[in-house]
Amino acid sequence: MAEFTSAQIKYLNSQRLGRLATLRPDGTLQNNPVGFTFVAETGTFEIGGFNMGGSQKYKNVVANGQVAFVVDDLESVEPWKPRMVEVRGTAEPVPNDDPRRSTILIHPNRVISFGIEE
Repeated sequence: MAEFTSAQIKYLNSQRLGRLATLRPDGTLQNNPVGFTFVAETGTFEIGGFNMGGSQKYKNVVANGQVAFVVDDLESVEPWKPRMVEVRGTAEPVPNDDPRRSTILIHPNRVISFGIEE
């Protein structure tokens, strides 16, 4: 499991939108904006959304759990100061009796960041 710095944790806790890349069964990639919660205690990301259990990204995770997830923003444009945290790892589908409430849980293996270290 990947380790997060205090600056990465602070940044991730200040954000709510990221981009989740999954592998489709035909071998092509799918990349979608998603809401997330970062769980610092476990170093995992919970991805939710409307009808997640019926979404293509959820089906992609069921078929192949390899994912990349990016959280980024611009701290300022004058001067230009982009910030980002990228994680690569595995994801597991977390079903719910109501598929609309199913989630995806990301377990990072690698963490890359830019522009957020104090």
